[in-house]
Amino acid sequence: MELSDNARRVLEARYLRRDRRGEVAETPEEMFARVARAVADAERIDGDARRANEWEERFLRSMTSLELLPNSPTLMNAGTRLGLLSACFVLPVEDSLEQIFDSVKNLALVQRAGAGTGFSFSHLRPAGGVLESSGGQASGPVELMQVFDCVTQHIQQGGRRRGANMGVLRFDHPDVLDLVRAKMKRETLTTFNVSIAVTDELMEAVVRDEAYPLVHPSTGRVVGRMSATELFDAVAHAAWHTGDPGLLFLDAIERHNPTPALGRMEATNPCGEVPLLPYESCNLGSINVARMTRQEPGRSEIDWERLRETTHVAVRFLDDVVTVNRFPVAECERASLLTRKIGLGLMGLAEMLVRLGVPYGSEESERVSEDVMRFVQSEALLASRELAEERGPFPAWKDSVWAARGVPLRNATRTAIAPTGTLGILAGTTPSIEPLFALAYRRTHVLGGETLYEVSPLFVELAEAHELDVARLVDRIRDRGSLEGLDNVPRELVRLFPTALEIPAERHLRMAAAFQRHVDNSVSKTVNLPASATVQDVRDAYLEAWRLGLKGVTVFRYGSRATQVLELGAGETPHEIEHAPKCDPTECRV
Repeated sequence: MELSDNARRVLEARYLRRDRRGEVAETPEEMFARVARAVADAERIDGDARRANEWEERFLRSMTSLELLPNSPTLMNAGTRLGLLSACFVLPVEDSLEQIFDSVKNLALVQRAGAGTGFSFSHLRPAGGVLESSGGQASGPVELMQVFDCVTQHIQQGGRRRGANMGVLRFDHPDVLDLVRAKMKRETLTTFNVSIAVTDELMEAVVRDEAYPLVHPSTGRVVGRMSATELFDAVAHAAWHTGDPGLLFLDAIERHNPTPALGRMEATNPCGEVPLLPYESCNLGSINVARMTRQEPGRSEIDWERLRETTHVAVRFLDDVVTVNRFPVAECERASLLTRKIGLGLMGLAEMLVRLGVPYGSEESERVSEDVMRFVQSEALLASRELAEERGPFPAWKDSVWAARGVPLRNATRTAIAPTGTLGILAGTTPSIEPLFALAYRRTHVLGGETLYEVSPLFVELAEAHELDVARLVDRIRDRGSLEGLDNVPRELVRLFPTALEIPAERHLRMAAAFQRHVDNSVSKTVNLPASATVQDVRDAYLEAWRLGLKGVTVFRYGSRATQVLELGAGETPHEIEHAPKCDPTECRV
């Protein structure tokens, strides 16, 4: 297998099985064989062993060729005692002591097995409210979130990594400003990404500089009013400082809810790419589009037939994941099987664009990206429809928007754009739909605090093709991460290698929007801002995200956190170019 040194280090640290002494007990090839065999067991349910063997081989071929990778829990747990293959769950939090601690218990069960959790805390009464049972005062969402945070800190997901949460609070909750300000304290809610859930009405009030009502979630009574501008400015200020909170656009999510009869979606998984109903799961996989190109005389082209075949294999693989999954909570099993949601996304976009000769963030890159995602969306729909004919539609189909359209589908949703930070390392490509973070950088605070030093082999490859002094050029970019300001570098190379911090926020957002138009779920895409960005820049980005129809948005100003996953420059220690894994931009915020 074509695995970089860093990929093998990550596999050994997080994915490969270990024996009772803690020693690595399988190879990467054996890991993929274990996963393919366990997932293909879904094909054996109807007793067709020959077909199961055929799909096991196709699943294995897609993974070992690094054309398709499932989410981390599938790689970790398939074929093991844990058996939980989903990436994340949304768990409800209702307003009673018993229900709150049921949610805490379920968090522990889910994260122990290796998945993340998302919560809406919008139903909890505000701090200071009188408790009828005791006459005491309610703790409020922010204080109770610290209980969830504390439990998460003491659980390693599947024994491999620290747990991750998403905490959502509606804009009209009386404690909304308390949550915004809480994230300014860097030692608070450290396992949480935080999003403020807003509506079109709130965003329009921001534009018109109007006030809006604050509503007690238990009684429905208006208990005050707040300036929409005050809230929005506080969010922008906090995000400028810390990267949190993001915004979750509830109306955009609800306009694309495939099963409105089952309820409204109020929360997402920790990285924000999958809005879910209570107890539903996200089951994710990503196609490596960097391997979906072919070389023609003098140029590269997208291999559409290869992309079509991989999409169909991926949809079947993910549907099989739902079938063989071992859910840690009975309610999660019922909700997940009711809608059978999957989320197929992409990684390697930035590498693909370079190979096509298209600069990331250009208008041409938007067109190419939209063409690719439109194609994957169309083929995923077709694949799910074929599975519905073979296996039956998802059980809640009769009450879904797809029944109204007369389209039987096996899966209520089929596509999502996940961050694929770690999967990008395994596949040796740029993660998700992000640009190259830098041409040389450090990946810090990973693998128990270890630092991985990386130089983009894609850049090295093209620099050698231009007959440049690669060793000297790499030495010059180690401290800055990009080609900016370097002399004697061909314009073509400078044009093809814009880095995340050089791309304007508007272009980051337009790339996200190009994908969102053809994605069932949502798009996890970081809007990278340079350290010099202002609070107004953050504010403008959040407004533009709403105008573009995104379902959620996160900004990250470089240097706004004391610790961050990716840092510019790789000059602190020597680094062998020939062993460098391919560069990838930022991981999920946690």
